[in-house]
Amino acid sequence: MSPDSKPIAGIGKTLTVAMLVSLVCSLIVASATVLLRPLQAKNETLSRQQNILAAAGILRADQSVAEQFKRVEMRLVDLATGEYSDDIDLSKYDPQAAARDSVLGVNISAENDIAGLKRRGKHGVVYLVKHDGRIRYIILPVRGYGLWSTMYGYLALERNANTIAGLRFYQHGETPGLGAEIDNPDWLAQWTGKYVYDTDGKPVIEVIRGKVIADSISGATPGDAEYQVDGLAGATLTGRGVTNMLRYWLGADGYGPYLARIWDEHS
Repeated sequence: MSPDSKPIAGIGKTLTVAMLVSLVCSLIVASATVLLRPLQAKNETLSRQQNILAAAGILRADQSVAEQFKRVEMRLVDLATGEYSDDIDLSKYDPQAAARDSVLGVNISAENDIAGLKRRGKHGVVYLVKHDGRIRYIILPVRGYGLWSTMYGYLALERNANTIAGLRFYQHGETPGLGAEIDNPDWLAQWTGKYVYDTDGKPVIEVIRGKVIADSISGATPGDAEYQVDGLAGATLTGRGVTNMLRYWLGADGYGPYLARIWDEHS
């Protein structure tokens, strides 16, 4: 054996060991992913249920989330007609996947796409909290583009389909300390009791610049204040994104037809 062959053999062994280690690590990671998938799905479901209950202001710390969520009825709505739909298996329906699907989704016209979504599903999910057989809260999944990211949340309305019971965000990438203040409990508390539709049925809820007072900055009057929430300092574009997101989903291209039907049935 020549002296030059030893380093080559050594390199070969090193590469073989590295490949075996990589293979073993890959198998471990793949196995862990498969084993943890049910737990991840369970945690995602729990988080979704918590956010839905919190949006309506009915999440309790002294009772399990699963037990509390038994009060919630999940329905699928045809957004074009505002009618409930049983055409799709609700347990498997993913609104974001539906938006990308050529059959289940539709393009949003540039004129209507104030939330920056481009596409949406033909159907939307609604969560209903009932008391004595009557709707108490209507909880809508909402999403729209802010400054840096798509914001995802839940908007809860009272049974009149016009008064806000609460708003919660569960995912976004807005600027920490600025746009990320949409998670601030004090700011979120301002939404409760605000109205979303004017007397003509047009969604006018908005995040203004500055405070909700009758001044030259906001141009507010006492009547306007019922539809307005304080702006976020240094995050005007995020606030505008929240406004556009809510106006889109509450409008004719979103849940507007459904909410109009609820208004007629429960007024």
